[in-house]
Amino acid sequence: MAKRAPNGNGCITQRKDGKWMVKVTTGRDTGTGKPTYAYSYHKTQKEAREHLRQITADIDKGCYQEPSRMTVTQWLSIWTADYLGGVKPNTKYDYERVIENYIMPALGAVKLQKLNPHNVQQCYNDMLRVKGLSPKTIKNTHGVFHSALKQAQRLGYIQRNPADNIALPRIERPEVQPLPENILPAFLKAIQGHEFEAVFFVTVFTGLRKGEVLGLTWDNVDFERGTLYIKQQLLKKRGENAFMLASPKNDKPRTITPAQDVMAVLRGERVRQKRNQLQAGEAWSNPDNLVFTNPLGRHLIPNTVYNKFKRLAATLDVPDLRFHDLRHTYAVNALRSGDDIKTVQGNLGHHTAAFTLDTYGHVTEQMRHDSADRMQRLIEQARTG
Repeated sequence: MAKRAPNGNGCITQRKDGKWMVKVTTGRDTGTGKPTYAYSYHKTQKEAREHLRQITADIDKGCYQEPSRMTVTQWLSIWTADYLGGVKPNTKYDYERVIENYIMPALGAVKLQKLNPHNVQQCYNDMLRVKGLSPKTIKNTHGVFHSALKQAQRLGYIQRNPADNIALPRIERPEVQPLPENILPAFLKAIQGHEFEAVFFVTVFTGLRKGEVLGLTWDNVDFERGTLYIKQQLLKKRGENAFMLASPKNDKPRTITPAQDVMAVLRGERVRQKRNQLQAGEAWSNPDNLVFTNPLGRHLIPNTVYNKFKRLAATLDVPDLRFHDLRHTYAVNALRSGDDIKTVQGNLGHHTAAFTLDTYGHVTEQMRHDSADRMQRLIEQARTG
């Protein structure tokens, strides 16, 4: 039971198992001169006809490509090796771990051409329900896989991206936990004389990320203008016992104007560092011109700073407090003091003001209530003359 294609280059045949096979002449072998064919199999005759129309149209236009025989694993290996040149080293390392741990075990053996949305959806569902992975991990995995498949689509290896229109589990954003207002004075008193006093003080009153404050260099501190230029962060190299200076999150350098006391603390840190340099003599080494260093000029170890912070938090009866919560403390205090959302977004280095509003929505909601209360008092005062 065969039906000749309109242009004579292909036919549709129903097999004994009920499936419909499309056979299309795609050209001639350059070595033997014999015709070459493309085959595909479909559940219905309608699907077969549609595929035949599409493939013959591509041949007529000269844009037909032979179906790829590579597997998902083979394509992902090509993608990570050749198409991530503009990605940061740590990001590439994270991509490779996601591929190795989550995508390849489930889908690596599947032919790229045969991969369909249900395969991808089932992989994510298993990650959530069987392996118990978090929605955030699944979202990150999807971001990597979708990008890889999008590149395969651009190159013509697949017609459609099977990771499109996938249902992802909802991520519940935890409410931020800033330093409680009544704890802030005790915190400032507790850090006095601490080896990382300046680090903690600058962080809680600028909202810098841990890597950004530890990666701050003196050439980006402008005492005359009272500004800090945030263009890099100190990061640990993934999979290595080494550190590097990398561009900030979102690759967006920014200039912030902190409070005068912050600049005063930095001046004191510069004096302290010069004193350490004199004492260290030839052992001193600060090639990156970092603001915060150990007594020999080396960069601080982020984990050491974090652990010392956690010990300090425990003495204040807030053991669950994280170093990152100092950043939240700055943001909440800035909003409560009247800073507009755009200014806070810029100082924090968020990609959009919408993200800032989403993150600190509970604070802005309270601010709206406070504004209504102030307006009510104004009305009452006006009515009483």
